[in-house]
Amino acid sequence: MNLAILSCGPKCYSTRRLKESALDRGHHVKVMNTLKFAIDLERGSPSLYYRQRELKEIDAVLPRIGASITYFGTAVVRQFQEMNVFCANTAHGILNSRDKLRSLQLLSRHHIGIPKTNYVRDKKDVLPAIARVGNAPVIIKLIEGTQGIGVLLAESTKSAEALIELLQSQKQNVLVQKFVAESKGKDIRAFVVGNQVVAAMRRVAQGQEFRSNVHRGGITEAVELNDQYKEVAVRAAQIMGLQVAGVDMLEGADGPQIMEVNSSPGLEGIETCTKLDIAGAIIDYISAQVDFPEIDIRQRLTVSKGYGVTELYIPEGSQYIGQTISESGLPDQDINVLTLYRGNKVIPNPKSSRQLEADDKLLCFGKLESMRSMIPIKNQRKQKAKPKKLPKEALEIAEEVHHQQAG
Repeated sequence: MNLAILSCGPKCYSTRRLKESALDRGHHVKVMNTLKFAIDLERGSPSLYYRQRELKEIDAVLPRIGASITYFGTAVVRQFQEMNVFCANTAHGILNSRDKLRSLQLLSRHHIGIPKTNYVRDKKDVLPAIARVGNAPVIIKLIEGTQGIGVLLAESTKSAEALIELLQSQKQNVLVQKFVAESKGKDIRAFVVGNQVVAAMRRVAQGQEFRSNVHRGGITEAVELNDQYKEVAVRAAQIMGLQVAGVDMLEGADGPQIMEVNSSPGLEGIETCTKLDIAGAIIDYISAQVDFPEIDIRQRLTVSKGYGVTELYIPEGSQYIGQTISESGLPDQDINVLTLYRGNKVIPNPKSSRQLEADDKLLCFGKLESMRSMIPIKNQRKQKAKPKKLPKEALEIAEEVHHQQAG
């Protein structure tokens, strides 16, 4: 795999660990300064130049986009997406997570637990907003801010009103948020990669500091999250559109309360705390997606754990050429062929007696582990990681298969 890590800090811990992990696994990796790209736009031919040279043969991109270069950084990531290069985090996902208001709106809509929050612009709305979140003490947050910067605790309604008016006079957009007292200066950082939490730690604020961020002096301890916290963390990352994310949660009386979803989470604090190879988990996930891209089914089909929908390719010389679908052993491995693509032909729900030919593509539903083992590596890597939408007929068949298995 040829991996590009987009980072303006090649010597920082996270970037170094990611590069080391990729090299240890035999991948080709290059750290690229996000600001050194040039975006070329031409009809039907999107391209990128890096340090005045056209960029080619990149299989995957791992963005580490700093908040100060969000606009240009996400434009570069978006261009990679237009070039059908797999991006661990998409431009859309990064933008969603960077805007605290937008991210909370998305989480709220999907019934994810969040601290009660208000956003106001008119001076007359400030006091009612403070009252609606439960009165002082309240948290005042800048809509854009990282590592605890721009997060203030107002102990009284009067100080909260004064802080909000001061920030608004400086053209700052602020959120008024309920202070979750039962969290007692603690929060959880869950590190999500793909559809699982690979590590988690509890951060505890020190002294009079209410912010638990490591950059603010908070101490950490490794924790094993229960299923509720894991599920909420993964769902929050998916709602943002992120495959690699740090999800910060408060331990509220009613369960996890999401504070923030970070698209470029640091590795040093959580790897040091948990002693886990999180950088390696990220690289392994990206490699698996490049080798075996999963098809985006737009969340219209809920499948059992370990099952999914993907495309199998029958290359020249494959042992399956000349065999029928039944003879290939696919049904015996719990793999159902939904659609057969042969040249310009699309054959939905092909019969088990149909013979397979070289260059056939099979859209299948079944055990992901079984399907992964069937694809030669050299052919896997030829596949693009561009998400595909299921044909209507295939979706209906997949739903029927899933219902049969559930029953």
